Amino acid sequence: MASRDKKGRIMSKTEKIKKLMSMKNEDVEFSGVLADHEDVEALRRSEAADERQLRQMDDDSWNIKP
Repeated sequence: MASRDKKGRIMSKTEKIKKLMSMKNEDVEFSGVLADHEDVEALRRSEAADERQLRQMDDDSWNIKP
C-alpha cells in the first residue's frame, strides 16, 4: 500500500524520510499516573542502561594512553 500525505498524493522516499525524522524529534511525556507495570519496567531498564553507559564512558576516560 502506498504511503500518502494529506493531499492524497504519493510521497517520495525523501519526503517519507523527512517526515519520519521529524517525528522522532517529538517530546513524549511520561505520566506516572497512567503508567502500567510494563511502562515502569521499561523506565527502570532505560535508567539502568544509561547508568551503564555513563560508567563505561568514565572507565574509558581513565584508560587514555599518552
